[in-house]
Amino acid sequence: MSGQVKRLYDPNLYRFDSPQPSYWEATAPRAGFDAKPLDTDGSCDVAIIGGGYTGLSAALHLARDYDLDVRVLEAGHIGWGASGRNAGFCTIGGTWLQRGDLVRRHGVERARDYYRSQVEAVELVRQIAAEENIDVQVSGSAEIEVAHSPRAFRGLRDDADVLSKTLGMDVEIVEADAVRERFFDYSEQYGALQTRPAFGLHPLRYCHGLAGAAHRQGARLYPRSEVTAWQNTADGKHQLITQGGRLRATTVIFATNGFMPENLRAEFYARTLPVISAMVVTRPLTAAELQAHRWRTADVVINSRRVFSYYRLLPDRRLLFGGRGHTRGSAAGERQTYADLESSLAKTWPHWSDVDIEYCWQGLICMTGSLAPCIGQLAVDSSVYFGFGYHGNGVNTATWAGKQLADWIGTGRMPDRLPVLVRGLCRKIPLAPLRRQALSAGIAIARRLDAFS
Repeated sequence: MSGQVKRLYDPNLYRFDSPQPSYWEATAPRAGFDAKPLDTDGSCDVAIIGGGYTGLSAALHLARDYDLDVRVLEAGHIGWGASGRNAGFCTIGGTWLQRGDLVRRHGVERARDYYRSQVEAVELVRQIAAEENIDVQVSGSAEIEVAHSPRAFRGLRDDADVLSKTLGMDVEIVEADAVRERFFDYSEQYGALQTRPAFGLHPLRYCHGLAGAAHRQGARLYPRSEVTAWQNTADGKHQLITQGGRLRATTVIFATNGFMPENLRAEFYARTLPVISAMVVTRPLTAAELQAHRWRTADVVINSRRVFSYYRLLPDRRLLFGGRGHTRGSAAGERQTYADLESSLAKTWPHWSDVDIEYCWQGLICMTGSLAPCIGQLAVDSSVYFGFGYHGNGVNTATWAGKQLADWIGTGRMPDRLPVLVRGLCRKIPLAPLRRQALSAGIAIARRLDAFS
């Protein structure tokens, strides 16, 4: 297919020539190699559309483990998309199905397989960072999910039973008094669920490290090389067209996640619902300010609301506070989102209500029609592979997906460890042109339900 790439949100969200004014961009060293846009015609074994965690992990493993000629085409700079904008949570997740619903819908064995893959994914990130000497600034050793009401805490107790007894996960229920003693203290906490393995990291440092590792193994990376057309040639190859050149490939991996250009291939249209997520970062907090809320954990934190917030203390004692954004993508909506986040931060952490905010940015997480990741191979063209739909847990899930795709292509067979519930394309989302409006209505309803809870 060819023609102008269509997007779901306002063009403000797709300014590929501009980095986000994020804390990560301000504190990540540049990639240690010179990468330039595609400016000529060429050919390769495997072309990857998308230079985030999925694409870079696939490139690293294909080049290192299978000695294939791999090229990565990224619309912005390396780390421009969600892989350089997320909150740096390397945690168990990847699906928006509740734990009990996952078991009921897919059965115990398939649910266990999925959670086993999530544990593997967290440890894969840790392994790659160690092997490739990537300073990702690891912090914490668990994820804390805080109950915002007594009813929510009862729900977390039920989840803990499912996670530990049915799915074999390492979890701990922490009563409200213990949360205050071990983690932090604020008014809206009634206990917590702590899950391992998990940790925080610097997401753009990790992304740049993956890129450097792939480059050292022989993969070629082309930033600022948006694919505007995807054609099939007479000899059965793929031809990817950018503003500067054309790339012919035997195999293509489509790894664009929430920033997916849906009209490049009809098969991918309406499979995803990108959701804006935004965050703010404060100036460094003093010891006295931290003591005011008895903050003493490096673990990453989410709350149990339907429209939840997430937060973590960064290594330099700044607070990162994030949540769902507006549903238009416009510059005005972006400014309102940051104002709303600052208001929410002040309400949640009143002793920090006057602390200056120094960084604000936004990005897209990616939901799918199945509420779970999609990893696989097109039925109509077995030379096209894909990995997307990580539901806000892309650090580990995308890294793992990229490795699975590399092993699939390198060996010629689907990996045995790929869980059934992530295999193949999900169903299309109904009323696709109205997805954004439906999302807006759903968030509004969820906020009202949260208010009553």
